Amino acid sequence: MHFVESGSGTPILMIHGLCVDHRLLLGLDPVFAARGTWRRIYLDLPGMGGSVAGPGIRTSDDVAAAVAAFVREFLGSQRFAILGNSFGGMLARHLVAEFGDQVLGLGLLCPVAVAEKSGRTLPPRRILRTDPQLLASLDPDDAAAYAELAVIQSRRNWERFRDCALPGLRAFDRKAIGRIAGNYPLAVEPEDRASSFGGPVVLIAGRQDHVVGFEDQLALAGRYGNCTVSVLEEAGHNAHLDQPGQTGALLDGWLADMAARQRPATARAR
Repeated sequence: MHFVESGSGTPILMIHGLCVDHRLLLGLDPVFAARGTWRRIYLDLPGMGGSVAGPGIRTSDDVAAAVAAFVREFLGSQRFAILGNSFGGMLARHLVAEFGDQVLGLGLLCPVAVAEKSGRTLPPRRILRTDPQLLASLDPDDAAAYAELAVIQSRRNWERFRDCALPGLRAFDRKAIGRIAGNYPLAVEPEDRASSFGGPVVLIAGRQDHVVGFEDQLALAGRYGNCTVSVLEEAGHNAHLDQPGQTGALLDGWLADMAARQRPATARAR
């Protein structure tokens, strides 16, 4: 499995969503780099980015098993944190169920909470600010991909989408993704597999996310005892591209919480 890594210290696994690649989350790297104690591992899931999906990758369970195998091979018994976006959020939940207390903390960014699309509670599709001139200046295919998810259309927002989302959207293995999408739900809900998770959890949703919604995410947060939940305004499914400042601040608080829990009790008391 292809991956890109930065920094040193405690590993944190970054897992993107479906039909994109690791670059979708690279814009968040300065938040983690500023803390200086995290080894950031940005995965390309099978069939996306630089990772090939062989014929054995047919379901979301197969993808989840491949990511778990990666963790066992490259991280061994090290404790690690996870940040999962969209489909990657569902996989991140699977890893928490699989590895239990080896996971320091769980970050969920617009995660899939209900796998079956027909069962999701979704807000209506809304574009809060349009920029027809911007869209007209773009390649028609690029403009269509951008307009599908953009809540606030602007030159700066487009540049973030262009740099982070578009490369993966142009490169994924359509046959492999077709197989996975046709077998999308995990066989067992992750939270049904294991006892409650005690590490810090941050869940960030977008109020205008018409892909996975935000109401199901609020219900999912109730399955985790130590969960900070934020529903960002003027944010769709790419909430971290729509609201990078707010997303970064929430993730920084999550990192601080995990760091505090790793310090010895005597150091915390001073």
